[in-house]
Amino acid sequence: MKFENYPIAAAIKRNLAAAGFKRPTDIQFKAIPCILKGEDVLAVAQTGTGKTAAFAIPVIDRIHKSKQSRARAGIQCVVMVPTRELAGQIGAVFNTLSSHTRVNPFAVFGGVDQDRQIVRLQDGIDVLVATPGRMFDLISQGAISLSRVNTLVLDEADRMLAKGFLEDIQAVKKKLPRRHQTLFFSATIDKEIKKLAFSQVRTSAIRIQIAPDSPVSRNVSHWVVEMEMDDKRFFLRRFIRDHENERILVFVRTKVRAERVARALDRDHIASATLHGDKDQAERTRVLARFKAGEERILIATDVSARGIDIPNLDYVINYDLPDNPENYVHRVGRTGRGTRKGQAFSFCSPNEKTRLNQIQALINEEILIQPVTPQEYAQILLDPKDTEGLRQMILTHEAGDPKKSRKKSKKSKRSG
Repeated sequence: MKFENYPIAAAIKRNLAAAGFKRPTDIQFKAIPCILKGEDVLAVAQTGTGKTAAFAIPVIDRIHKSKQSRARAGIQCVVMVPTRELAGQIGAVFNTLSSHTRVNPFAVFGGVDQDRQIVRLQDGIDVLVATPGRMFDLISQGAISLSRVNTLVLDEADRMLAKGFLEDIQAVKKKLPRRHQTLFFSATIDKEIKKLAFSQVRTSAIRIQIAPDSPVSRNVSHWVVEMEMDDKRFFLRRFIRDHENERILVFVRTKVRAERVARALDRDHIASATLHGDKDQAERTRVLARFKAGEERILIATDVSARGIDIPNLDYVINYDLPDNPENYVHRVGRTGRGTRKGQAFSFCSPNEKTRLNQIQALINEEILIQPVTPQEYAQILLDPKDTEGLRQMILTHEAGDPKKSRKKSKKSKRSG
């Protein structure tokens, strides 16, 4: 079934066609009719499968058909998200799909000037996309009223239902009209979180699960490369130089590590940008915009950008560090292979990260293939490409098959030369 055959407004169909959407994905096909009927929905689907459009399309259609004009009517839908980047991304999807309709969407999040957001809110909006902190600030100032909200959406529901956010959700629900629709969408959700989700919806809620064997999309090919922790920077350098024209998103565990990796690349004359929580929101927005536009080829990020960010035509994801939380692996590699495109992800795994790797494989219910590296290849990667004599010495010492031993001997030969 094509979107042109759906019982949705003609303006939305034109917007979908202009954005290149012809047929619904599995999650859209199953969720849209239920949401249009006003059902509560709990949906789990692989990242990159179109979850945002699955709730944005029916929400926009229902509001559009209920309004007589684009005049101020009050907020009818709230979409709560865990991160600023995700709020901006979902806000952009709503703006695209609501063009030429009667629906006014707007995203609010922290780290930017409140006054401009208040001015925009005063003009009247229908859909509010928000992070909890900034939304509650604006509610306390009287800039936001939830008295007319009839739909609450929780995107990345596993994070939103985690400790801390659950209290925010319950506080919001107390401010909503007694009868309202609740929609939960996520790529990953465990048994405990699922119980919490069911406690927040009507007993008749529709349960949708689009996750055949693994929460990782079939469009993503992913491998593990085993190496020593101190050798990761050399493997990253080699990978970037072997893929000169492609965009690469590199995930690390901490803010300090992100800057350290960027400095190491800079010493090798490789330009990169960093994205993490120590940067103010304006800088984070600029960095993401430049990366999406292709003005930056290498982006080094913490998990602040792992969820929900849609980066067009991203070629590779590198897990420079395996994540502490296995669910974040799913969201990281889901930045590539989105929609109908193919993507590739590589994880650099040191010996002390094997436990994390095992946890990830248990979560995704599959064994990640190991990309083999011969001793000769390992030796070559550790050296500067111009150091041919060092390379010869390292290969000779690699006959025993011990990368760590050969690396130490190579450094000694360099110093003696």
